Amino acid sequence: MKVADLKANNNVDRIVLKIVEKSEPREVQRRFGGTARVCDLVGEDADGETVQVTLWNDEIDKVEENETIVIKDGWVKEWDNQLQVSTGRSGTIEKEG
Repeated sequence: MKVADLKANNNVDRIVLKIVEKSEPREVQRRFGGTARVCDLVGEDADGETVQVTLWNDEIDKVEENETIVIKDGWVKEWDNQLQVSTGRSGTIEKEG
């Protein structure tokens, strides 16, 4: 799957992205109480197209800039007119290699 194939509110079977930018993690209030850590990244596919990647909690420390990751069974949503890819509820993230 490539960035051009992504559509809001759809599954991501498998996408390979090189992380070209990683923001500082921040804490957010969870909807049902408590806090969570979230981090925004920019991933680039083999065609040079970019998409925002959102990582939560323990996922954040697994990924650094210039690493290539694979997201399987992820999810795409739209936020502020921008597509975001995440692992969603049941997806996984791993380093390619």
